Amino acid sequence: MKGYLRIIGHIRPYWGYASLNVLFNLLTIVFSLFTFALLVPFLSLLFEKEQLVTQAPELSFSSDALIEYLNYIMSQVIISRGKMEALMLICMILLGAFFLRNLSRYMAMFFLAKVRIGAIKDIRKGIYSKLLILPLSFYSSRKKGDIIARITTDVQEIDYSIMNYMEMIIRDPITIIAYFIFLLSMSPQLTLFVVIILPVTGYVIGQIGKTLRKQSKTGQAMFAGMLSTIEESISGLRIIKAFNAINFLNNKFSGQNNAYSNLSVSIYRRRDLSSPLSEFLSSVVIIFILWFGGKLVLGDNASISAEIFITYILVFSQIIPPAKTFATGFYSIQKGMASVDRVFEIMDAEEVIEEKLKARAIDDFEKDIKYSNVSFKYEEDFVLNNIELTIPKGKVIALVGQSGGGKSTLVDLLPRFYDTTQGEILIDDINIRDYKINDLRGLMGIVTQESILFNDTVFNNIAFGKIDANEEDVTEAARIANAHEFIIRMPQGYQTNIGDRGTKLSGGQKQRISIARAILRNPPILIMDEATSSLDTESERLVQDALSKVMSNRTSIVIAHRLSTIKFADEIIVLQKSKIVERGNHESLLKKNGVYKKLYDLQTFA
Repeated sequence: MKGYLRIIGHIRPYWGYASLNVLFNLLTIVFSLFTFALLVPFLSLLFEKEQLVTQAPELSFSSDALIEYLNYIMSQVIISRGKMEALMLICMILLGAFFLRNLSRYMAMFFLAKVRIGAIKDIRKGIYSKLLILPLSFYSSRKKGDIIARITTDVQEIDYSIMNYMEMIIRDPITIIAYFIFLLSMSPQLTLFVVIILPVTGYVIGQIGKTLRKQSKTGQAMFAGMLSTIEESISGLRIIKAFNAINFLNNKFSGQNNAYSNLSVSIYRRRDLSSPLSEFLSSVVIIFILWFGGKLVLGDNASISAEIFITYILVFSQIIPPAKTFATGFYSIQKGMASVDRVFEIMDAEEVIEEKLKARAIDDFEKDIKYSNVSFKYEEDFVLNNIELTIPKGKVIALVGQSGGGKSTLVDLLPRFYDTTQGEILIDDINIRDYKINDLRGLMGIVTQESILFNDTVFNNIAFGKIDANEEDVTEAARIANAHEFIIRMPQGYQTNIGDRGTKLSGGQKQRISIARAILRNPPILIMDEATSSLDTESERLVQDALSKVMSNRTSIVIAHRLSTIKFADEIIVLQKSKIVERGNHESLLKKNGVYKKLYDLQTFA
């Protein structure tokens, strides 16, 4: 129920449209009741089942008084104009009432479309925005396919299963209540009998709906697993083919697909049961009404007339369609609530990296960056332990060491991709947690080992995140990054689409575009995470040349696998088993004959 109320909360911005929807639904109900209240008495008079009424009855708030007054009006029409003209007139009135009823119905749906689509748009936007601000640690234990499923198929399921029946939640209860009030005014005794037996049918429907929600949640998780397999298969297709793993993955996907299909059959069978079950139960109720009402009409002490009873049955029959829709909608909503749970699991995920309310602005720094007694762990074991490091402005600091020593983690703490477990990081003696997150990250340009490019043009990849970038700025950045020459040889130059993750480019070309992107940002701090380790010699030379241009007059932090590329660093930090074990420049570290010397000798020998 809580999840459903949160979905309703997304309708709040569209309350005006929702109000109009309610208004036109009320008009639909009014016109429906009018046609039924008018039709039966008129036919009784027309076919002389009742005597014409010549004296106007007293008006009062009851169904008997209303029917008597309508009898009087129609009697006057028959007396003054004759039966044929009266029949024509009543047909025109009914036609007008049916037209207004259906026009009101359409207008209710017309305004509901804005509410429904607007709410889904806001939910989708909300979950995407949350995905962007959640820390990297959130994704370390989750599959991409599952996350993609939540923002696509789960949100779509909310639209189909809940928003599709949102109107029902308002319209159908109002319709049923209005009809019941009308029925109550006709025969309190018969209506009381109906009220007693209806909850039994509601209980049966509710019990089936509970299991449907559980099965639907399991089904959505299975579908997310299939999406993950598809995503991983496309991403790793080269390896799949190389290791002859096509049959293995085919079998894996077939197993997931079969399990999901079998569960889906069960879910659809339960959901599809709602319509025939509710119709059957409604028929049972009508039969009971015929039996009980017939006794009230035919008994020795008849409490209602045959005319009232016919009208009662006719009006009650109109409760069946909304009750049937309500039952179908109840099942559908139970199915959709499984998706609601999955969507709000992300929406409610903890934002570990939070910005202070009155955070400081920063667009440059004056003195240095300090890691003060910094320790960090992802789960149980510390990846960094008591790190003390000062990076003066304008200096080049290199981080080296074996894989798993904490080099990338040390760098990731600076832009607050993660927050320190212990200790603090200071820029100009102010804790980075006191700065605005966007301003802090705006100080940095990052070039990683794996070039992260987007399925877009070269221009847009270089200008990524910089809205005001012009062609001249982008071209200049590409020249500095040694990328301009190969870009202008591409079919559409800077407007050439580079494909998914830059698949149309070589490794060196991808990396130079990544460097151009960092150059265009013109950051005071440059972070390079093994930017040349996966390149061939010629590409490495071009990239290294580009990096040398970029690093001049900037504070640079370089994570290096190839030690030959960081000989020029002002200070080299050697990390081993989460701690700094050596520090100094290239020459001094070689003279120490320690860890750095061993690493250097191994690479030189290789």
